[in-house]
Amino acid sequence: MSGTNTNATATATDAALTAPEKRVLLALKAEKKECDPSALSKNTGINEDAVMQTAFMLAQHGLCEVKETEKNYYHLTEEGKSYAAEGLPERRVLAFLVDRKEATIEDLKTEFGKTANIAINWLLKKHWAMMERHEDKNTLIPVAGAGAESGIDELLLINLAEGESEWTLLRERVTKSIPVEEQNGKKLNNFLTQLMLRKLLEKYTRVARKIAITESGNDLLARGVSVVEEIAQLTPELIRTGSWKEHKFKRYAVDISSKEVFAAKIHPYQRILDRMRRIFTDMGFSELKGELIQSSFWNFDALFVPQDHPAREMQDTFYLATRKPIDAPEELIKNVQEMHEHGGPINSTGWGGEWRKELGEELLLRTHTTAVTLKYLASHPEPPVKVFSIDRVYRRETIDPTHLPEFDQLEGIVMDKGVTFSNLLGSLATFYRKMGFPSIRFRPGYFPYTEPSVEVEVYMQERGWMELGGAGVFREEVTNPVGLKYPVLAWGLGIGRLAMLSLGLTDIRDLYHSDIDWLRKERVFR
Repeated sequence: MSGTNTNATATATDAALTAPEKRVLLALKAEKKECDPSALSKNTGINEDAVMQTAFMLAQHGLCEVKETEKNYYHLTEEGKSYAAEGLPERRVLAFLVDRKEATIEDLKTEFGKTANIAINWLLKKHWAMMERHEDKNTLIPVAGAGAESGIDELLLINLAEGESEWTLLRERVTKSIPVEEQNGKKLNNFLTQLMLRKLLEKYTRVARKIAITESGNDLLARGVSVVEEIAQLTPELIRTGSWKEHKFKRYAVDISSKEVFAAKIHPYQRILDRMRRIFTDMGFSELKGELIQSSFWNFDALFVPQDHPAREMQDTFYLATRKPIDAPEELIKNVQEMHEHGGPINSTGWGGEWRKELGEELLLRTHTTAVTLKYLASHPEPPVKVFSIDRVYRRETIDPTHLPEFDQLEGIVMDKGVTFSNLLGSLATFYRKMGFPSIRFRPGYFPYTEPSVEVEVYMQERGWMELGGAGVFREEVTNPVGLKYPVLAWGLGIGRLAMLSLGLTDIRDLYHSDIDWLRKERVFR
């Protein structure tokens, strides 16, 4: 419970109060007790919202007190209503088990369909049944005497079936039906939480307000107040007739700040993505899109990543536990196989060993967008090609302030006659300067499918040098099997980290939180 301005000093006088404020104050004195806004509205003829606004103004002057009390209410979801009428799944399955003495998991699924798994889970949690292995089948057996009486969760559902309920009244009704040793608020709260996690009921909060006159308010009324109607707007009729001279005008507090208005705007992270697209489009690039699900062939093999490379292991890649014939010509597949095994027709030794086609057929969530760009190059081998991709990729990363398992990557590809490593560095330097990072440097790096390779770093005054991505020239082991005859410049940049630097964030998860205050106050331009 909280009071509003209970210690405020009374500063208002009869002349300083508006007519509605005086009417509310007089109504409070007549009540001689705490009053709710609806009663005041009825007694004064002022709508309820205006009554509350007036009460808050009076409270600022110390003439009344506004007391607020939060109350929790609960109501059933549609699923909760059906369970309240038919019984919880575990209760229905228990009755079935008691009648049959036992039942296999398959029998329960046949009898109860999708709800069988839910029921089995809760039967075991509540110790109403136990699982045993009979004739190589999992069998559920009811525990003698278990579940004989309705549980607290069931009583809560039954009581809420009649409609929403305030927590105090709900607790009072439920405790009449349960043993004394279980009648404590903490235990009931645990069952409420359990039902909410099962999405069977929902909770919401209402604020109840009571208004009471203070001693200062009574003193002011004792000195006498006169209620004179006020006008808030000067009309042509009042001016023409001169009757404005006979009216009292409503006072305006010109020193009070106006209400802050928040204009609609694009999410800050989306603005950065759009800005990147504009930069590359202005540089003559075309945007490329592709499928989220790729084969291991395009995601790894075609990029000359060895089939025993650590990046291909389950702990780094989201595999979909299914295979599909590789979506590439047989000649291309054969070229990739030969490149892996002995280096193909070029001056390379490959990786050695046996390249297994079935590993290339495994489907996965792409770990980079290079799988899309290389597939595009394979079908567009003639220069010039200038494409970029801003899209979602997936890796088995532990969630922390700088890593997410699902994130956006910016990739660029340039293929043309005579392009060099210097062209690559120049393109990246141009992009980062346009993004607002004038200090850029390149450090030697290593990637399985580019050589030479570099890591790109930008300088931040507060943080020093920050690594934001990798780049390089495609190795001939990548370009030769797909039929490319000209140099290919490639880069992959982490958008999330770049966005964090641009927006001044320290946690990448903040890019995806619906923090309305941050969204409202974040500047449109930086």
